[in-house]
Amino acid sequence: MPTSPINLYDLSVADLAELMQAWGQPSFRAKQLYRHLYVLRTASPQEMTDFPKALRERLASETALGGLTLVKRLVGDDGMTRKVLWQLPDKSPVETVLMIYPDRATVCVSSQSGCPMQCVFCATGKLGFLHDLTSGQIIEQVMWAERELAEVRAAGNQDVPQGLTNIVFMGMGEPFNNYDQWWTSVERLHDPAGYNMGARNFTVSTVGLVPGILRLAEASLPINLAISLHAAQDDVRSAMMPVNKRYPIAELIAATRVYTEKTRRRVSFEYVLLKEENDFPEQAAQLGQLLRPKGEPPLLCHVNLIPWNPVPGTPLGRSDRRRVLNFQSVLREHGVPCTVRVERGVDIAAACGQLAGE
Repeated sequence: MPTSPINLYDLSVADLAELMQAWGQPSFRAKQLYRHLYVLRTASPQEMTDFPKALRERLASETALGGLTLVKRLVGDDGMTRKVLWQLPDKSPVETVLMIYPDRATVCVSSQSGCPMQCVFCATGKLGFLHDLTSGQIIEQVMWAERELAEVRAAGNQDVPQGLTNIVFMGMGEPFNNYDQWWTSVERLHDPAGYNMGARNFTVSTVGLVPGILRLAEASLPINLAISLHAAQDDVRSAMMPVNKRYPIAELIAATRVYTEKTRRRVSFEYVLLKEENDFPEQAAQLGQLLRPKGEPPLLCHVNLIPWNPVPGTPLGRSDRRRVLNFQSVLREHGVPCTVRVERGVDIAAACGQLAGE
């Protein structure tokens, strides 16, 4: 029975050294290979011309640069937003989004195929949980985005960054449900001897898994944390996000305070606005009181207001511009820093909450 090729992105430098030793290669080949993967971002073993031909051929036959199969590529926003649909070997879907701006380029990466959290406003949740991704499958999405960005520049658009500036784990899945593989990908992408992305250029988004927040508070790299909040009332949030029954708002805010006090880093709260569900002025006031409670130090945070993006088959409505701005105004009256997110990729179902593997 044929074995699956080794995904080189799943291997650390030490793992690569073991592989090269097992193949009878000099030890320095491991660092050369690591450099090809993360510094030169070589697309195939055949292009590793500083390797002997026999080694290139063996790498081509027994290893792979990734474990995902690209199925479909969509382009929106005049070419500045790009989404790809991948498949795992059993056809389970994974999606990745690249958003290009004049001053930055951000890749939105998936950590799971599907998602078990079942948030009512999110298309991914309708798939349910399918698979955890390996660290290599997470890294592979970043490398795709780098090559895609290089193609944009090669096509004549020089008014874009030369490389990715931000990696956000906000695609399919809950990263803290796949913490070890996700964190391994962060460490490898941060490695100064390799890809060398600065820690503050990573952002991880969670639905509010308290153990993951507390674990991240002790982590060695100062990456950014975003928390999906979407309501300041337990009954409203539980109806939208089943996770709230396990980790209610008071427990979530307490964990967030532990995180900010330990790290001195600001947390972003994501707040998807649903028409006449969680967008009333009095709900904005309750959110302001939650984040700026009287008699307590203010929580070190920022709120991103996100008008809901349509998800087929979901009986929800999008807050209109007036309701969004009224909500923002009330939050500011309470001293809460907040902005309205400018959405990208709606025309190709690549915006927040729209990744459905289609």
